[in-house]
Amino acid sequence: MRSISLSRIVKPSLAAYLALGLIIALIINVFFFDEVVLHWSAALWVCLVLVQIVIIIQQARTEKNIKDQENQLVITKERLANEIKHRLWAEKVASESKIKSLFIDENIPVMLAYFNTDLRCRYHNRIFRRWFGLKPDQIDERLLTEFSSDDFSSDITQCAAEILSGKTVHNERVLKSTKGFPYIFTEQYVPHLNNKGKAIGFYTIHTPRTQEKNRVSLKNKADHPPKPEPKTIIEILPTDGATQYAPQTASQKPTTTAARIAQAIDGGEFNLYYQHISPLKPSSSAASHYEILIRMNEEDNNLMPPGSFLPFVDQFNLMPQLDRWIVNHIVKWLSTHPKSQSIFCLNVAKDTLSDRVFPDFIQEQIKNMNVIPANLCFEIEVADAEANTTDTINFAQRIHDLGCLVSLCSFNDDPSSVALLDKIKIDYLKIDGSLICNILRDPEDLNKVISIHKLAQKSKNKTIAELVETDDIVAKLQEIGIDYAQGFGIAKAHPFRDLES
Repeated sequence: MRSISLSRIVKPSLAAYLALGLIIALIINVFFFDEVVLHWSAALWVCLVLVQIVIIIQQARTEKNIKDQENQLVITKERLANEIKHRLWAEKVASESKIKSLFIDENIPVMLAYFNTDLRCRYHNRIFRRWFGLKPDQIDERLLTEFSSDDFSSDITQCAAEILSGKTVHNERVLKSTKGFPYIFTEQYVPHLNNKGKAIGFYTIHTPRTQEKNRVSLKNKADHPPKPEPKTIIEILPTDGATQYAPQTASQKPTTTAARIAQAIDGGEFNLYYQHISPLKPSSSAASHYEILIRMNEEDNNLMPPGSFLPFVDQFNLMPQLDRWIVNHIVKWLSTHPKSQSIFCLNVAKDTLSDRVFPDFIQEQIKNMNVIPANLCFEIEVADAEANTTDTINFAQRIHDLGCLVSLCSFNDDPSSVALLDKIKIDYLKIDGSLICNILRDPEDLNKVISIHKLAQKSKNKTIAELVETDDIVAKLQEIGIDYAQGFGIAKAHPFRDLES
């Protein structure tokens, strides 16, 4: 190692040492050996010139190597800088993706969990934990039967062998929350297969069903035929003088009482929200419009999506009772804010339209609370109006006689929908959101919206666009002449208690 190092040090300087030796020899020759043969002197000079040439070549080569190394260092530095830049960018993207994935995972309104082949829970999202009211360490690595009730776990354990064989299982049943309130769940059990096709675990996805509308737009009917609903048997059981109704499927008989739902309504286990309906015409000086939405307390805590309790309320014909609760709440607010010019849009259920005494209840509320009837606007779904046109006509007429307003919602250009305008007296026409969402992409839907607006103008009705999501759609609606817009692009829903007069 030492000899190699010495050779590397001496070799580059060898020509210089040789040149120095030749110069010394020439000096000695000139001053001390006058009689040296001439050809020896010439030889020394030739050697010195050759050595100088070698030195020059070495120097040029060295400079070239230094320059190449400098260029290589610059290239390496730039590559490292780019690599660092890309690494930082990749870390940022990965971090953002992780945050987004976590946000989506923790906020989607489904109960999501992962179990291994021993039915031990290896993963669970926030909605899953909140359903059981447990902390993460109370679920992590625990058997399903250790933290869940028999009502929840029985169906999964019965299907476990089928799921682990590689089959995805779908089901629908009723489960009760920790507060005892029932929810309809659509369940999916999805196997997790390794690269050899063997199941090493499975995912459980419980999706609460929201209230489904009976209508399907003409545009989608051909492509998406309606799926048959699972058959449900209503079992009537006497319990302490009360009638008990239990939805029953082929696989399970959950107990759900109408009395429990009525108790939730009477006990005020609901919260009201409002969503602003904004005027689109700059010169408009119209009163503020708000649609009133309802959620259960559990939904406010992000346990369930909005409206997932409504199928039960509708199934047990308790929607008129719930609508009364909403009307009473809004009328009380108006009585304590007599200077308010706001118009509150209240959704009316199908059964409420057939309730002959409901308008009398509204009249009594208005009279007792001394509120302005025009502050109340009752929204009727087109599908409900088409299903029971006679009751809808009578309801709308009686509401107008009280001085209240009427809005027809989810309106499209179906002939049956258009025919309703000649039969029902309304004040507002809400254009179906499925049309509004596509007006920038689908000329056909745009023409439908324009046609509906012209039809409303002819009938002297104000138009409201549903599901407005972007500023571009707002601009297009203003161009058409639509009067009002509603949707997340306008305003999100807020708790009603936050509303100021």
